[in-house]
Amino acid sequence: MTAEQVPKPDAMCDGGDLDCGSGLLLIIRNAMDPLPSGGVLEVRSREISVKEDLPAWCRLVGHDLLASRAGELGSTSYFIRKKAADAVLKQDLEQAKNNVWRARVRGRGGMAAEVFVRNHSFVAGQPASFDTADQAISAVEYLLGSLGACLAVGFQWRASQRGITIHNLEVALQARSEDVLVYLGLEDAGNPGLTGVRAVIYVDADAEQDALEQLLAETVRRSPVAQTFERPVPFTAELRKA
Repeated sequence: MTAEQVPKPDAMCDGGDLDCGSGLLLIIRNAMDPLPSGGVLEVRSREISVKEDLPAWCRLVGHDLLASRAGELGSTSYFIRKKAADAVLKQDLEQAKNNVWRARVRGRGGMAAEVFVRNHSFVAGQPASFDTADQAISAVEYLLGSLGACLAVGFQWRASQRGITIHNLEVALQARSEDVLVYLGLEDAGNPGLTGVRAVIYVDADAEQDALEQLLAETVRRSPVAQTFERPVPFTAELRKA
């Protein structure tokens, strides 16, 4: 079936630059769930790997990929006819909501620790590092980097959903400790935590200032890392002797 022969879609979802392994399939299934069997969903994507991965997923779950056609701003539209009801959607959404991120950290001796997350690992140095010659990135710098990465990737993805082309994007972050001497053991009173974090997003994009401001506000509102900074989060630490 050619794109011109495809029936008018019953619904549309835009995955922007997401690939099938980064949440796109969950978005597709959520958009398809209200459709009756035989309903047609238009999926818009700018991620090139979707061309190979989406047909395989459709074959696996029993939906028909009717056709695809080039869209605007480098996007491609894929037209999927729903076959059977997606009975496991609610289960998948619940699993996503209840997902627990996990990390293991092993002391390496000296002033460094190795962090293991999924199938990745990295070395973090002491939290309060002031020496540019340190061989390891400090724990606080990783914290700032995580926030900046969450904002940068989230901003780029949401821009791609709106057809906004990002030419260059950079996030600059600053933070200060309320009293780092507490960590160093030179003072007892006070708090070594950060007093606040400031992020400035520099962006060159094909959009007006107001549109980019709205995009940033939504990015911050939906950022798991930024929202962790926005509100108090309970923290507990317990010791188990090996």
